Amino acid sequence: MLKMARTINKVTSIDRIISFFHNGMSLMFGGFGGVGSPPTLIDAIIEKQVKDLTLIGNDTGFPHIGIGKLIRLDRASKVIVSHIGSNPYAGELMNAGSLEVEFSPQGTLMERIRAGGVGLAAIVTDVGMENDMVAMNKPKLELNGKHYLVETSLTAEVSIVYAKKADPLGNLVYDKSARNTNPLVAMAGSVTIAETEEIVPIGSLDPEEIVTPGVFVDYVIPSNGVNWKWAWE
Repeated sequence: MLKMARTINKVTSIDRIISFFHNGMSLMFGGFGGVGSPPTLIDAIIEKQVKDLTLIGNDTGFPHIGIGKLIRLDRASKVIVSHIGSNPYAGELMNAGSLEVEFSPQGTLMERIRAGGVGLAAIVTDVGMENDMVAMNKPKLELNGKHYLVETSLTAEVSIVYAKKADPLGNLVYDKSARNTNPLVAMAGSVTIAETEEIVPIGSLDPEEIVTPGVFVDYVIPSNGVNWKWAWE
């Protein structure tokens, strides 16, 4: 999903982007077990009382960390994830029939997101062929004498990611393991919003440390406590 940059200065406030979040939307999130998920954006979604979400990401976090807070509050109707084991609320809701869970092996899930980000319709893989929970209702094909699952690519109305540093052009730098899944998620949203710990002037980031180029990012939100006033000057 190649996107054109909308503005030169992408730094904005929660109030200016909160309208992107609405009931029944698809929302893709970065992070792994809560680490690398954007806390300020998640709290804003909770405060707006958005519900009936389709959440796409690695996992359902922990009950009080990351995307897990939305799960605990029963704000999601469906999740597409690699596992839910770290959040007991997800299992309870699934067993009660109020949360639809689509399991996707971790590597396959990330490749589906990457495929969505680069405009591919699907990928083929033999991972999960023998697992009914993974293969159920999915098309299959034979290629060069071998059998594969057809896994559709994944995109979302909005992707939310978390970065260590950003400049006003939306170029992103991540912090160690907090980088997990964020670069791929940033590519796959019709709108991508990055929450960042630090906003630095244009030209101050070493090009070699930029992981997500600004072309994939539509808006940059300072994480709570960030000094970002200069960006509007």
